[in-house]
Amino acid sequence: MRRLSLNARNAHLQEHSAEVEVALFCFEHPGLDAPIRLSTDPTERLSSDPLMYGTRSAWLDADPESDPYYFVVASAELPSDLDDATSTASVVLENVSRDIAGLLLSFTSLASVHVAVVLASSPDVVEAEFRDLKLVSAVVDAGEVSLQLSRAPIEEETIPMDRFTKDRFPGLFR
Repeated sequence: MRRLSLNARNAHLQEHSAEVEVALFCFEHPGLDAPIRLSTDPTERLSSDPLMYGTRSAWLDADPESDPYYFVVASAELPSDLDDATSTASVVLENVSRDIAGLLLSFTSLASVHVAVVLASSPDVVEAEFRDLKLVSAVVDAGEVSLQLSRAPIEEETIPMDRFTKDRFPGLFR
């Protein structure tokens, strides 16, 4: 069972609520100079020239003043917390530039993605968190990018994990 703050629980129980749920995304890759932080809500104006909105949160030890989560027009489908459901998520970023598309298509290894759901009124209180997802695909269309996120593939785990050597399993060599 997922734990929710009292504000989130009250917002879910009310028919109409002023609380806004915000998805925060943090993309990490060795090829990036710094993590890319994105938000699905224009919580506050970050700058006037250029006009930029975003969410200031201390999630993942980010400095809210120098490392805000920048607002992007996006739709997100978060992973399900059901036992039998796959832990996949999809994010569609709209109105992206060619630079972002080129950056996404330049990686040859999987980027790590962390996702959190917070309320716009309390962005430091994490309501749901999905860490260490992998960016498994990026489909670029005219003006939008569709990202598929998933857990680390279990198919890449080595089986058997340990080698049956005399030092590791001495009982086999008696």
